[in-house]
Amino acid sequence: MARTTVEERLAEYDRRHRELAAQIAEIGIVAAGSVTRRYTRCASAGCRCNAEPPAPHGPYWQWTAKVNGKTVTKRLTDREAQLYQEWVGNDRRIRALLDQIRTVDAKAAELLLKESVNG
Repeated sequence: MARTTVEERLAEYDRRHRELAAQIAEIGIVAAGSVTRRYTRCASAGCRCNAEPPAPHGPYWQWTAKVNGKTVTKRLTDREAQLYQEWVGNDRRIRALLDQIRTVDAKAAELLLKESVNG
């Protein structure tokens, strides 16, 4: 098997970087946070949610995220929950792709630094 040159390896890292960046560019709306289904209990003593066995209220969808350093929670409709789940998934995909870009770029940087010392 032929040994690859530094230039060939750098070209491959560049190709992979651009491929990953293109995947990020295709992702739509993103939202940080999480979407959960919640059941709640109220303070009314005679309510079904406080009976034996309890029958809590819900399910309710809710989105929770940090906004300007504060935790924000918003109750969602079924449709809003579906959209937020997609957007949060998009955010996770972008983060995973960015991690891959960092890995590729670290290899390219290592190679470039090695070459600058030897070159």
